[in-house]
Amino acid sequence: MTSTYDVVVVGAGVVGLAHAYHAHQRGLTVAVVDHADRVAGASVQNFGHACITAQSGAALQYAIDGHPHWLELARKADFWAAESGTHCVARHEDEFAVLEQFAELRGEEQVQLLDRTELLNRLPIADTDVVGGMYLPLDLQVDPRTAAPAIARWLEGSGVDFYWRTAATSFTPGVVRTSRGELHAGTTFVTVNHDIDRLFPEYAERDGLTRCRLHMLRATMPLRAPLPSPLFTGWSLVRYSGFENLPAVADVAARLQADYPGYVELDLHQMYTPQPDGSILMGDTHVREITTSPFQSEDGFEVLLTEAKSLFGVDRIDVAERWQGTYCSAPGSEFLLEQPVDRVHIVTVTTGIGMTTSMGLAEASIIDAGLGDTHPLTATR
Repeated sequence: MTSTYDVVVVGAGVVGLAHAYHAHQRGLTVAVVDHADRVAGASVQNFGHACITAQSGAALQYAIDGHPHWLELARKADFWAAESGTHCVARHEDEFAVLEQFAELRGEEQVQLLDRTELLNRLPIADTDVVGGMYLPLDLQVDPRTAAPAIARWLEGSGVDFYWRTAATSFTPGVVRTSRGELHAGTTFVTVNHDIDRLFPEYAERDGLTRCRLHMLRATMPLRAPLPSPLFTGWSLVRYSGFENLPAVADVAARLQADYPGYVELDLHQMYTPQPDGSILMGDTHVREITTSPFQSEDGFEVLLTEAKSLFGVDRIDVAERWQGTYCSAPGSEFLLEQPVDRVHIVTVTTGIGMTTSMGLAEASIIDAGLGDTHPLTATR
């Protein structure tokens, strides 16, 4: 195997596919290399939630910039995408104080405050302890099981070459060495998520990169009405960067720590995303390790089920699937962006916002690599 391309992308997760998409839309020749035989890993193990509004800084800009690309790709690659927005329920006054501060900061275009009655009219949740909520209209969702694989199929059918079951082993300027031979590349993007520690361990060690493993569920419940959008809870307010500097967040964090120390130990994030088939994805917990344990306790699943029953006021949840999701994590950062070799770019999302930021991040890195600033939605091949 010896072929020459304008761009070689190593890693067929959603970040890698986004790079391939933007390069392809600019008329460049593109190859994608992946050690698996299909799209797998974090890109299909997640909530399928582009939680745009809850981000801040560069992540927020990447998320906003990526919004039209998700919709365009859903049309081209024929996968389900919904401009559903996101709801958040506040079940304590300190949580609603965070929502009020967030709404004041972001404005009505991004955040719509809801009183108790408005929220309960929109969502099939129990009315116990509900204070109010908010709606974030910019957010999107896709089915994570089908979106990234559909993008890969569309790219492959549109002229992008895929080298499945092929491992990249080393890089020099203009050359990607793989388990099947050499690929010659004008520019290379290495987008292998947590596996960056196997190709460039010095950067992983420098940034404290680990693998974050999660408890995740797909289930159905006897709700009085369908859940209309992804749903955040108070636990979401202590997780996303868009909330972290709001004064009231400290009160929420302190109360959750005092009232639910076991949940804090699990690093719980209680959220829900409805799927086209009527099921709901539920999660999640977080354990960070360099090498993930193959063993997963039942404790996390029990917490997720207990809290879902309480929130939705149901006594039965039918679980279809349980799994251990895994994504890249590094303390104090959201992205690992480096150029270890001339014309070789590492692009790794170091927290659980790969789906959210991938399209905008890839567009920026393509432009930063000097591959043109033509808008992908109007470029022709």
